[in-house]
Amino acid sequence: MKKWLMIVCSVMLLIALTACGKEEASKNTGSEKSAQPLKVTLPTWTGYGPLFLAKEKGFFEKNGVNVELSIIEGLGERKQALAGGKIDGMATALDVQVTLAASDIPVQVVWLLDDSYGGDGILVKNDIQDVKDLKGKQVAFEVGSTSHMLALTALKQGGLTENDIEVVQMSAGDAGAAFAAGKVDAAVTWEPWLTKGAEANGKVLLTTKDLPGIIVDTISFKEDVIKNRPDDVKAFVKAMGEAMDFWKENKKEANEMMAKGLNIDVAEFEATETGLKFMTKEDNEKLFGSESNKGSIYQSTESAIKFYKEQKLIDKEPKAEDVINGSFVSNQ
Repeated sequence: MKKWLMIVCSVMLLIALTACGKEEASKNTGSEKSAQPLKVTLPTWTGYGPLFLAKEKGFFEKNGVNVELSIIEGLGERKQALAGGKIDGMATALDVQVTLAASDIPVQVVWLLDDSYGGDGILVKNDIQDVKDLKGKQVAFEVGSTSHMLALTALKQGGLTENDIEVVQMSAGDAGAAFAAGKVDAAVTWEPWLTKGAEANGKVLLTTKDLPGIIVDTISFKEDVIKNRPDDVKAFVKAMGEAMDFWKENKKEANEMMAKGLNIDVAEFEATETGLKFMTKEDNEKLFGSESNKGSIYQSTESAIKFYKEQKLIDKEPKAEDVINGSFVSNQ
């Protein structure tokens, strides 16, 4: 009896050890979905609404990935959270992804959310007629952000540089609020602050309608997350594509969900939506292209790298191929 008991115990121990070994191997290869959530942060902006749509409609859950969304308004705070390992990914503009890569926070863009077409711009007081009139004025924007790039691009067209203005550092939302309150001469911001600011204290000098293609919103994940959790990232991208398919056929319901997630009024959401173009799976496939025929997002990335390098805002010059990863879109 003791002999049989010893045999049974030995077999059970062997099974347990084998199971543990398989589990550990799975963890090491990163070839299976993780129970840990993918933590993604974003600021309050209409273009990031599809993230909440994918979550609320259950597309993430359907594809077996747990996604945790958080709103952090300040770019500096989002960068710190990413660098400190508190989050896995970030929704932000393409040019910001370039600055992350250049500052040794290796990230790769895996999904394109929207292209700004009037949703971002520059508010000015009524006595400012063109960009040249910004000389010597207080201009509020977030340094190192997309607003910074938009400001520098506009200044360059007007024959000015950053040294010709007084920079007031604050987030895009705070810049819009400060302008509406009459605290600054100009502000680089986005909707709904473009509309609110113009109604309260001035006018819109220019928007991304005047500078198309300059701001593309994206989602990136840290390189180690992509390496260790590829199945989770693949499921995430698949869910985003399904969310946008739903949006195409059910815009009213989708807009309500996205507005709720961003904690803004539906009417406000729909008004600001006119200033951007949401990217579908088909748009992503076209813009990412393939390994043998890369899409235009690579050229946009190279332009952002060149711009920031010329402005001496980055020291390290990353390659577009290091910032863009279209494999998850192309392998759906």
